[in-house]
Amino acid sequence: MEGHWLHTNGRTLIAIGIIIITTIVIAVVFRKIGDRLIKRLSQREDFDPTNFRFLQHIITAVLVIVGIAMVIFMIPSMKHVAKTLLTGAGILAVVVGFASQAALSNIISGVFIVIFKPYRINDIVTIRDTMSGVIEDISLRHTVIRNYENRRIVIPNSVISNEVIVNANYEDDKVCKWIEWGISYTADIDHARRVVQEIVEAHPNFLDHRTPEEIANGEPKVRVKVLRLGQYSIDMRAWAWAETSAKGFNLNADCLEEIKKRFDREGIEIPYPYQNLIIKDSNSKQEK
Repeated sequence: MEGHWLHTNGRTLIAIGIIIITTIVIAVVFRKIGDRLIKRLSQREDFDPTNFRFLQHIITAVLVIVGIAMVIFMIPSMKHVAKTLLTGAGILAVVVGFASQAALSNIISGVFIVIFKPYRINDIVTIRDTMSGVIEDISLRHTVIRNYENRRIVIPNSVISNEVIVNANYEDDKVCKWIEWGISYTADIDHARRVVQEIVEAHPNFLDHRTPEEIANGEPKVRVKVLRLGQYSIDMRAWAWAETSAKGFNLNADCLEEIKKRFDREGIEIPYPYQNLIIKDSNSKQEK
């Protein structure tokens, strides 16, 4: 009995095994080749890997689906069921059934993300003011964000499509950093302004963002304004531009450090809250 079953279905089992192995090999080889190609093209500054990466995911999924379909049609008992589903109202029932599933919702959202590009791979984004990082991948199901602790945040495409996203690279990579500090009420505001302008303009990441009209009108490269008269200090801010968010971060950090050093050398006080304690000697009054 078992020998007859093996004789009858042996070729089918071998064919199914060949199909499965071939599908896996083709999918893996395709992904390896795609990864190498995207990695090589990513060395160009104007290359956007978003479309290529998403297309890679789609083709890989199609290869797997075709392999599964071929396996199903190789099984005699499943062949009739498959043909029934693919004829008449069966195909409509399949489409309607899948349309109500979260998986298809994620796929459709992923397609919309790639088409309309609210963000791309390598963009710096912030979601819900709590999740920030670099877009690492956009698959058929989810988006992967690498945060600044090198951890991955995986968000379904249908979820992230409904979120408010702050994209630091959307349309324009340039960023304006607010450099803020405080000086004492006895300090010279104009002196502090000149020192900060010199520091920012001398930084290699600083970008002159003035328009030709502003240059003609003699506008300074770095705008420095008094924000408020605080309880302990005069609070000031400088607007410093950089080409990218990464350069802007370094610009802000370096300038803050240099401001502290220059203020110390220039005699400009950065105030901090302090109190004067007056201790009255009650014994001396009684003796008198």
